[in-house]
Amino acid sequence: QVQLVESGGGLVQAGGSLRLSCAASGGTFSRYVMGWFRQAPGKEREFVSAISRSGSNQAYADSVKGRFTISRDNARNTVFLQMNALKPEDTAVYYCAADWKLNTMVVTSTPAEYDYWGQGTQVTVSS
Repeated sequence: QVQLVESGGGLVQAGGSLRLSCAASGGTFSRYVMGWFRQAPGKEREFVSAISRSGSNQAYADSVKGRFTISRDNARNTVFLQMNALKPEDTAVYYCAADWKLNTMVVTSTPAEYDYWGQGTQVTVSS
């Protein structure tokens, strides 16, 4: 059983930056694809970014490409999401998730494929 705890959310003005962290415990972190998703009020949960087990491959939603960067530190069992040039439409609860995979290179963008989820951290971007 993997436990995921997000941190780093908060209130920021448009154009600002935040760095989200997700600390994992209870499993072998390097065996999991790690992803970030978000859910705004009244909307479905949507894919934001994912990183392969090795960290060599990343995927991003079109809406965040060029502004967000995902990374992971397998020695510290932590995945990060650096968010720059934030916009009011980025306001949402951000969740990290873990997807067990044999392949070290694949990334996953489908929520249903993820096995474990964190409790979420609120990001609010004011205009």
